[in-house]
Amino acid sequence: MTEDSVRDPLALGLGSLAGGVGFGSACLSASQVVTAVVRDYAATTDPSDVGSKALTAGLILAIGVGGAYAWYRSSALDNIWHRGVIAVLAALGALLVGFIGAPVYRLAHMVGLIVWAALGIAVGVLATRWALEGRGPGPATP
Repeated sequence: MTEDSVRDPLALGLGSLAGGVGFGSACLSASQVVTAVVRDYAATTDPSDVGSKALTAGLILAIGVGGAYAWYRSSALDNIWHRGVIAVLAALGALLVGFIGAPVYRLAHMVGLIVWAALGIAVGVLATRWALEGRGPGPATP
């Protein structure tokens, strides 16, 4: 697909960026939920060990999912530089938005953190629709 067939490259780029941020931050928030459950309800001798592994996995997942999803969704853009910048910004944005989950947990506890993760998924879905709309007509790609 050439860039000429992209109807709105700005909508495609911003939708891809926001989709990566939404899904990536949802991964980090889900790891924070797992950490909170393990810390509060685990019968192990050292729950902080399991929690730190879950948070590390969540950080790696947030970077990977955010960047990879934005890279994949912006595939209609021919300029690889634009795709790369979108992917890197989505990975960093996923980390930043996911980190906001810590104060959310302090204010609203487990329910607030679960709602925060669900909000990330909702933002990802809506942003994906925006990106697909900006892609315009052309061959059907996933």
